[in-house]
Amino acid sequence: MADESENKPLRPKPSLSQEVGAKAARKLKARRNSKQGVWYGLGMMGLIGWSVAIPTLLGAALGLWLDKRYPSARSWTLMLLVMGLIIGCLNAWHWVAQEDKAIRDEQEDDDE
Repeated sequence: MADESENKPLRPKPSLSQEVGAKAARKLKARRNSKQGVWYGLGMMGLIGWSVAIPTLLGAALGLWLDKRYPSARSWTLMLLVMGLIIGCLNAWHWVAQEDKAIRDEQEDDDE
């Protein structure tokens, strides 16, 4: 297996003044783009929460319906509730990974 660092082009290490300048530019850009403030963070938490809660509740509701229609020794409610929870967590993980990638891409663009 090849190391991932072998595939990336080597960049010279920036000087201290370049690093400070890049940080200052990012801070100024963040102040100008203040749309991602506290409310944005709370909204994202809500979005992630709902992305877990909705599949979980839908799985439980479908399980209850199946248990009433087709009773069996196994609980459809429990199985579908856990399945909905797993799907919701994967969905939330996808959203977080997407936002993290966007933040990293933006930082890389600012550093160049």
